[in-house]
Amino acid sequence: MTRMPALSLAAVPGRRRATLELAGEIERRGFAGIYCPSTVANVTLCAALAQATNEIHFGTSIAPIYARTVLDYAQTVSFIHEVSGGRFRFGIGVSHGPSLKRMGVSAGKPLSDTRNFVADLKAVQRVGEMPPIILATMRRKMIALAGEIGDGMVFANASRSFMASSLAALPDDKRNNKEFYIGNMIPTCISDDVEAAKAVNRRTLTSYAQLPNYRNYWKESGYEEEMAGVEAAMAAGEPEKVAEHLSDRWLADNTLFGSVAQVRDGLEAWFDAGIRTPILVPSSANGNQLVAFEEMFAAFS
Repeated sequence: MTRMPALSLAAVPGRRRATLELAGEIERRGFAGIYCPSTVANVTLCAALAQATNEIHFGTSIAPIYARTVLDYAQTVSFIHEVSGGRFRFGIGVSHGPSLKRMGVSAGKPLSDTRNFVADLKAVQRVGEMPPIILATMRRKMIALAGEIGDGMVFANASRSFMASSLAALPDDKRNNKEFYIGNMIPTCISDDVEAAKAVNRRTLTSYAQLPNYRNYWKESGYEEEMAGVEAAMAAGEPEKVAEHLSDRWLADNTLFGSVAQVRDGLEAWFDAGIRTPILVPSSANGNQLVAFEEMFAAFS
């Protein structure tokens, strides 16, 4: 029996009603969940998903902790949790420099800020029951914190070959507890033209490779040479050359691409690596997001 992935879904302006219709189709087709990235009003989208779907689990992946007050988040996510019948997971994280700049906020210390946010959220009174809280994780200290104070953790663009080392940072009781959520957002492009699919995923991850926290993670994961090349391109003022340093080996370890069979085999490898909820982030070599979802539906029909 095929183990179904979850899918990443964003409601871009002009396609918001279509996005909710798409969510219903994702549910009807038996996917494992819908997770909404922080780029486009994801908490609002989740509030709509509570009404637009009936059984599928969904959540934020992730909501930046600096974007709203704790009280506002507490009131909102408790509402979504209640009206969805407990299907909502509140994924949180500190986000990244460019996103924080757009929000006009400054980050503090990720570990202590996350710990304090979760404690403050749980301490808010008279708002109702809180949903499961999922921490955005990359490196070992945040993974350990997720095991201590969270109900799960979610990676984005993680390296599959490094996953065993990452999961070793979890306490045994959480690593062996199937109710503890372990997810990963995986850029995915389905195409028989493998080179075209690779090119799409390289474009997707080029901006991430320019973020220092991601480069530090990938260096630790065994990609020192690739990240050194990225840093050299940036130092030379040539960001357009960053993608040239993202090797095929690195790409295959962090994304899924190629034929339906290749993507499905890669998905199984992610399950086997310990990711309980792989979240495929669809892109297409042949069109926009809606085309990418049609390709995803065909692959898992």
